[in-house]
Amino acid sequence: MSSLTLKGVSLRVGDKTLLGPLDAKIQPGEILSIAGRSGTGKSSLLAYLCGVLPPAFTASGQVLIDDQDITAWPPERRGLGILFQDDLLFPHLSVEGNLAFGLRRSGVPAGKRSEAIAAALASFGLGGFGPRDPATLSGGQRARVALLRTLLSEPKALLLDEPFAHLDDDTRMSIRTVVFDEVKRRQLPTLLVTHDAEDVAAAQGPVIRLEGLGAIP
Repeated sequence: MSSLTLKGVSLRVGDKTLLGPLDAKIQPGEILSIAGRSGTGKSSLLAYLCGVLPPAFTASGQVLIDDQDITAWPPERRGLGILFQDDLLFPHLSVEGNLAFGLRRSGVPAGKRSEAIAAALASFGLGGFGPRDPATLSGGQRARVALLRTLLSEPKALLLDEPFAHLDDDTRMSIRTVVFDEVKRRQLPTLLVTHDAEDVAAAQGPVIRLEGLGAIP
């Protein structure tokens, strides 16, 4: 079980401070919500944590996993999993092929991947979906596959970039429950950025409000 810590993290565009400094320690299984409207730097913050901040921004502050400073590490070494607004499944790969991508990152030998994928799909109510084309899946099914791909890479912490925003209301509630249940079960420290008050309430964790948000008390 790991923790994710932000120490004095700030983002700037030119001479303008976009957000921060932020200080937080996210414990295993805890969900920290950073709430704010579009343009407040939420997605850029996640990009900095992942090590892929665009050059138009500058940043300062430390990112730590279990008190180990990973700020200067390349993205592939940081051990951070991320879910975006769009599921970003590879259209040229089957469901199994998409999940195998996550397993390759976690180092599972090729000979054991099919078995691991079949078990993972079954656990998410998607047994037998391995050969399916992602284009044939519903929005909720695609969201589950995207989550599975991230989890199969065995991240030490999870970043959520409004991953429920494009789902209809019923699917949104269902997928949000699945994601948050997995966070608790796997004891992943999780950072959620959102503009939605229902996401914040469902996360049941600490909240950092960015300037300009009026919808969340």
